[in-house]
Amino acid sequence: MIKAIFFDLDDTLLWDQKSVKEAFIATCQIAHEKFGVDPDQLEEAVRNEARELYSSYETYEFTQMIGINPFEGLWGNFLDDEENFKKMSEIVPAYRKEAWTRGLKACGIDDQEFGAKLAEEFPAQRRQKPFVYDESFKVLDELKDTYRLLLLTNGSPDLQNTKLDITPELVPYFEQIIISGAFGRGKPDASIFEHALEKMNLTKDEAIMVGDNLMTDILGASRAGIKSVWINRHDKERNEVIPTFEITHLEELYPILDKLNK
Repeated sequence: MIKAIFFDLDDTLLWDQKSVKEAFIATCQIAHEKFGVDPDQLEEAVRNEARELYSSYETYEFTQMIGINPFEGLWGNFLDDEENFKKMSEIVPAYRKEAWTRGLKACGIDDQEFGAKLAEEFPAQRRQKPFVYDESFKVLDELKDTYRLLLLTNGSPDLQNTKLDITPELVPYFEQIIISGAFGRGKPDASIFEHALEKMNLTKDEAIMVGDNLMTDILGASRAGIKSVWINRHDKERNEVIPTFEITHLEELYPILDKLNK
């Protein structure tokens, strides 16, 4: 009997990739207006530089374990107490400047001051552009009276709470909100799923995990013996991780839950 649904946040309920994309479009447009640089080319260059820089820092292993990607580093402040987050908050101002300055340079523009300006612009744009999938609220409304809901998200508490602050309508649906950076390990570590079950006083057969990422949400649920639903909206390739169910739209959860609770 399924009593609770664990939801991932980014790209399951919140359309984080679109928010990041729109922030890049708006920021790169400024460079286009000033220097005539191709916005798509600049975005790609900055993304590449960001990935490369991000993986060079001593905090990289920690960010991998907690589940924080390079583009979150381009706008998050990481004002958390934990030692590694303190290091990250010291690293990110220079990281942002460097990523944008190097990206510009790759497009033939050597201008550190302008790189620094874009590095400030991107976080401002990202905060102005929170996107929630059209069906998220509808589905949560439909489920909230029958099931207990928990949000299980990877990331820095400071940054994930910022995302929730700019989409405050999401918060009241959830009985518990568990953020990997506060727990100390991220999905796919089985321990964070076990922690979620404990918080809700449930057995593994009473919960189901819904998420978009095979390597975190689905793999972690499977390691903890929890059934999983992979939301695959963008026709991603399957890999060796096998979800219990696969859907392309959150409303497809209803028949799955009905079937499991027959």
